[in-house]
Amino acid sequence: MSKQESSWPDTRQRIAVITGASGGMGLAMARRLASEYGMKVFLLARSLERGTAAVENVRRCCKREDPELILCDLASIRQIRRAADILKERCSHIDVLVNNAGVVTLKREETEDGFERQMGVNHLGHFILTRELLPLLKNSRQGRIVIVSSGAHKIGRMNYEDPQMEQSFTVWGAYGRSKLANLWFMKELDERLKGTGVTVNAVHPGAVSTQIGVSRSTGFGASVHRMLRPFFLTPEQGADTAVYLAASPEVTGCSGQYFYKRKPAKISARAASSEEARRFWAWSEAVTRAAAEQAEASADSEPSLRQQEKLKV
Repeated sequence: MSKQESSWPDTRQRIAVITGASGGMGLAMARRLASEYGMKVFLLARSLERGTAAVENVRRCCKREDPELILCDLASIRQIRRAADILKERCSHIDVLVNNAGVVTLKREETEDGFERQMGVNHLGHFILTRELLPLLKNSRQGRIVIVSSGAHKIGRMNYEDPQMEQSFTVWGAYGRSKLANLWFMKELDERLKGTGVTVNAVHPGAVSTQIGVSRSTGFGASVHRMLRPFFLTPEQGADTAVYLAASPEVTGCSGQYFYKRKPAKISARAASSEEARRFWAWSEAVTRAAAEQAEASADSEPSLRQQEKLKV
């Protein structure tokens, strides 16, 4: 038994799900939750190669055989739902969900479902995943959701006339908007979870040395990252408050808060607006529903693999 297991009010194996877990803070969180808190961890990652290496890293460092990889690209509703279905098959409950994955794109890009990529991955993908997994979180005695946001939320603005930034895109405008979205999501989700026993909090990890903003296809941004690395927190340091919110008995029952360095921190007036949070939830719900319906219609209209083989004959 790990040193923290005895404080958890449930005798079942504790389970944590972490997005963006193939490296950086996500991998650091997985290692700590497995080693210090005795949790079985599911690492969600979009790369089979990097995800497999991360699982092996957790197994080796924590001397556990139970970490598992689930492939999930948060830029794809199809993959998100498939990952959620796998978790529903393998788990009777989930104790911790850490919405950690994030991207920064230097130019405007779109997800598989047509969303501006930073909003699509950093918020909408997690919006869908979280709602899919809520029944499992409610089956925990103490379900916790942790959302990785950022102090960049203070520069975020949401223009409902140009929600996909087709007319006006800037890298920091898009990133700040996605981090503001994280806080609106946290705020409204907290209201909807009252009485369920599930809590949700957000965290600003600080300036952390990860590969976010570095292009994996071209390597663009790597030299700047190397130059600034001495001024950044390590992934382990950046993960600390998220791990604290995910597992510490000190924050049992705490919900709807934004934390920095293990303490509640102030958010912008815009992020604190309940009215804006409700409006943004309604928008998120509408656009993800429409995209999912379109994806299902496209899948239904495509010939099956067997039909395609017949067409080739």
